[in-house]
Amino acid sequence: MMGGMAGLEGMEQPRPESDPSAARWGVPGTDGMPVPAPCGPVPAALDLVGEPTIGEVRLPSRPQSAGIARRLTAAVLLKQWSLTPQLAEHAVLLVSELVGNAVRHTGARTFGLRMLRRRGWIRIEVRDPSRGLPCLMPVQGMDVSGRGLFLVDKLSDRWGVDLLPRGKTTWIEMRVPDC
Repeated sequence: MMGGMAGLEGMEQPRPESDPSAARWGVPGTDGMPVPAPCGPVPAALDLVGEPTIGEVRLPSRPQSAGIARRLTAAVLLKQWSLTPQLAEHAVLLVSELVGNAVRHTGARTFGLRMLRRRGWIRIEVRDPSRGLPCLMPVQGMDVSGRGLFLVDKLSDRWGVDLLPRGKTTWIEMRVPDC
């Protein structure tokens, strides 16, 4: 775990779309060059909704979309990026929480999902039109709700929220072996 991200005190400031950190992550369009998908072909499962490693996939803000987001995450991490089942399982749990927050708390019609990889790291982003910030609640022993961001904090190496001119991006990053 890296320090400073336990809550939102480490939250990044709003930044323009052409920010250099976006270029660092290989976001298409930030440097004028298309970004090839690393580590193999696109699995057929992604054909239906789009390719979250190339651009943001828009999904309807409904509970069923969490299942689609989980399947997309598993397909990318296991088939495309050849990561371990445990890493994929943790990422799927994290995506479930981020999507669940976007669906339950923002009142939006859609949300966006994007997955990025660079040497030694993966980053998963969920963008929604609400500027309301998620809260990391203290979790009591038997609590069944309110565990979402607690899990995010435990399973990711870094996480945060970027406020945008319209809405926010909630993101997690995990260390991975180089491919």
